[in-house]
Amino acid sequence: MPLLPSNISFSRQILPILAVVGIAGAAYYIAGDLPDREITEPQNQPPKATGALANAARVAGSGIVEPASEVIDIGSALSGLVTDLRVAPGDRVEKGQVLFRVDDRAARAARAEAEAAIREARAAIAEAQTAQSTAQQQLALYQSLSDPAAVSRAEVIRAEGDARTATSRLQSARARLGAAQARASSAQTEIERLSVRAPIAGEILAVNIRPGEFVATQGGGGNLPFIQMGETNPLHIRVDIDENEAVRVKLGASAIVSPRGAAEIQVEAAFVRAEPQVVPKRSLTNSAAERVDVRVLQLIYALPQTEASAVFRVGQQIDAFIPATESAADAGK
Repeated sequence: MPLLPSNISFSRQILPILAVVGIAGAAYYIAGDLPDREITEPQNQPPKATGALANAARVAGSGIVEPASEVIDIGSALSGLVTDLRVAPGDRVEKGQVLFRVDDRAARAARAEAEAAIREARAAIAEAQTAQSTAQQQLALYQSLSDPAAVSRAEVIRAEGDARTATSRLQSARARLGAAQARASSAQTEIERLSVRAPIAGEILAVNIRPGEFVATQGGGGNLPFIQMGETNPLHIRVDIDENEAVRVKLGASAIVSPRGAAEIQVEAAFVRAEPQVVPKRSLTNSAAERVDVRVLQLIYALPQTEASAVFRVGQQIDAFIPATESAADAGK
């Protein structure tokens, strides 16, 4: 029994209809999966030079915010348990202020033992001085006699020996006192070294230890410094300039800097210095077009202490535009 009427042809009538339906379905499917190509404004504007640098010779570079003193990693001269932690991130500290203490009970016990030895040595000195005085008086008495027969030669020799012995005991007691005082001074020095103090006035940036943790002189867990601090008034910016562009930089000129992701915020930073050595690039921006096999000249700029500069934080990446000297090619244009 035929499936189609005799006046309908599958190959001439049905098959073309199915082909058209298939093509229409494929076109609809493809059109639905096409990406949105509508042009929209980017959420974050790319950094660009404005003002006097907009049409002037300039060099662009990326950098990082750091304290004026650079970041100082605080360690411990001696190993032990942290018994007292006195700072937290964000605290301002003065030079010499205690940051944390390491267990000093053994050092204090050594100091107490040395102080006891000092008292004992001083008592021995007093005793030796008395004995020396008595022996010298006895010897002087024998030597003052006008009659040689009044005392035997043996008594005189014995008195001389007693005087020398008393002098030797006094010297020995004084030596013991000096040794005990040296031990006490050494113990006191160790106690002071177990109190880790701020080397400069500045701000605490990170604290990687807690009371009860063991600190070693080699470094903390994961090789993290125990405490990081630095002088953040003012903040500095370390800008990396590609060595190919380094010769064009106008040293001494101010730079226009923006925090990464906020190109609309632009601050004029004052030139501080240029590092004397060109070094391999270490501060990476994670850009797909970034070259990591280059050497860079590092320029240091100081941020002004204004309200606009309050958005900058230590460790934050920045974009910078720096005035450049015009090359011969630029001058001929």
